[in-house]
Amino acid sequence: MIRGHRAGRRNVETAELNITAFMNLMVILVPFLLITAVFSRLAIIELYLPGSSSEPVEPQELTFQLEVTIREGSIEVGDRNLGALGIYPNNADGYDFDALSAKLAEIKKSYPEKTDASILFEEDISYDTLVQVMDRVRVNEVADAGGVSRRDLFPDISIGDAPVVDGV
Repeated sequence: MIRGHRAGRRNVETAELNITAFMNLMVILVPFLLITAVFSRLAIIELYLPGSSSEPVEPQELTFQLEVTIREGSIEVGDRNLGALGIYPNNADGYDFDALSAKLAEIKKSYPEKTDASILFEEDISYDTLVQVMDRVRVNEVADAGGVSRRDLFPDISIGDAPVVDGV
């Protein structure tokens, strides 16, 4: 008798797994998540490294080479060959980005075919400041009656280290 009782238990069928409710949940949940998902857009700016000044160069005609130097207390705009064109010290709010934009727009009027610029910055300059200067060098935003108009200034940007100032 004991034997017969055990033999009967071996023939019991396993329970069936019902995943219908789970599949219904996935059919509703997946499209909902895809619709409500926020897709981020990456903006990439191509940057170039300025040419080395220690390499021997054939003598050639001096051309205008725009340099914007970000220092701890000011922003300097100049020509690599001729020197400084403007120095804009920090005001109470920080860097004077409006004066920088005005000077760059003025330079663009003088050199409309020029598209490249070098941005040089000191070691302790924040990333946010660098990005703001890069935006001002690339595009000039002017408020019009119909909104804001954007004009390209110097979209081909090179970055590098600022030269060390004597006495600092």
